[in-house]
Amino acid sequence: MSNNSWIAQLKKRFDDHMHRHPNVRFDDISHLLSSNETLLKTVISMEKSGGEPDVVVYENQLYYVDFSKETPSGRRNICYDEKARLARKKFPPETSAEALALEIGINILDESMYRHIQVIEPLDLKTSSWLKTPEEVRVLGGALFGDCRYQKTFVYHNGADSYYGVRGFRGYIAIT
Repeated sequence: MSNNSWIAQLKKRFDDHMHRHPNVRFDDISHLLSSNETLLKTVISMEKSGGEPDVVVYENQLYYVDFSKETPSGRRNICYDEKARLARKKFPPETSAEALALEIGINILDESMYRHIQVIEPLDLKTSSWLKTPEEVRVLGGALFGDCRYQKTFVYHNGADSYYGVRGFRGYIAIT
C-alpha cells in the first residue's frame, strides 16, 4: 500500500470513532503524518501488527494508541521483557513485549494510560495486555497486565516470564 492509502485508512478509523478524539481535526493529524516519515512508518507498523491505532488526547498531548478490541493479534504469546524471556529454561517465546515495542518504535502503555483508554471504550474483553511495569515490581520478577471484565478495568501481576496466547501488549507513540 502507498502512504496515501495508509493515511486514508487511518482517516476512516478516525472519522468512524470521533468519541476517541473530540475537538481534533484529521487535517492536522494528516499533516503531521505526511511531514514525519518516522511517525508514519511507526503507525503503519502498529497497524500491520493488528493494533488498529487511533488518535487520543491524553494529558493534553496527542497520541496514536492501539485501539483494537482485543490485544493486537500480531503481538501475542510473548513474555514481558528480554531478561525474562532469556531466563526461561523451557519453551522461551520468540520475543518479548519490550523487544517488539522497540522494534516497532512504540512505548508500552502504562497503567494510567491503559485506564484512560478503557474509559473511552472497553478493550481486552477476552484478552489481556502487558503494561509498563515499575522497576520495583520488575526487579522482584513480576510484571503488570490489564484487561476488562465485568465492565471494570483490572490490573494484575504475573511472572514476567509467563506468556499466553491471549496476552500481548498495547502501545503508543506521541504525535508531534
